[in-house]
Amino acid sequence: MKNETTIQMSPIAKAERKDLPLRAGATVKVHLKIQEKGKTRNQVFEGLILSVKRGKGNGAMFTVRKVASGVGMEKIFPLYSPSIDKIEIVRQSKVGRSKLHFVRGNVAREVKRKMRHTKTGSTVPVQEEEAPEVSAE
Repeated sequence: MKNETTIQMSPIAKAERKDLPLRAGATVKVHLKIQEKGKTRNQVFEGLILSVKRGKGNGAMFTVRKVASGVGMEKIFPLYSPSIDKIEIVRQSKVGRSKLHFVRGNVAREVKRKMRHTKTGSTVPVQEEEAPEVSAE
């Protein structure tokens, strides 16, 4: 006797996702379905597509990078994942490469440049405290 298990996944529109013009340099909003305590909520991850891997086939994936509170975050999404509700393309930029991994280094360079211009010259940015005002009488 065979043990057969049935995996039921939410339906996705494969034709719609296959026709999406996902390319490196596009800014996208990925609407994710997240389950918490029996409830489902949507969460939006908006960022720049760094790369698209394996074309439009079954194993197609794309990498999205965003900066939140000064920290860079990257997520790799399967194109046909049932946990993705929808993918919106906000803007498409012209880029000369198919993989934009050099963007990570650009951010590090920007941070180093900002640190160079601090008054103390240290590697950690220092916030100056305001001195209390003294009234002259």
